Amino acid sequence: MKKNSYIILFVVLGVLLSFLTHALIEIPIIILLLSDFEKWGFGLSWDAWYMIHAIGTAVLLVLGISIGFWQGRYWWGVIYVKINN
Repeated sequence: MKKNSYIILFVVLGVLLSFLTHALIEIPIIILLLSDFEKWGFGLSWDAWYMIHAIGTAVLLVLGISIGFWQGRYWWGVIYVKINN
């Protein structure tokens, strides 16, 4: 149970960091698009930008979950398994 909790908390950390990364990427892009859409829109419509947003959100979420799971298993092994051996 302790190992599962440890890994789940790392997954939560990964998700939180993915949301932070999403915000750090998206806020400047939205500011640029709202300031001069013709210049910074690269010929894409708002619908296309929304699809880019949705795909980016899904990719970052999957990466956050995957990296959190991987890091949780890795650090569990480093801290709790290797110290006791």
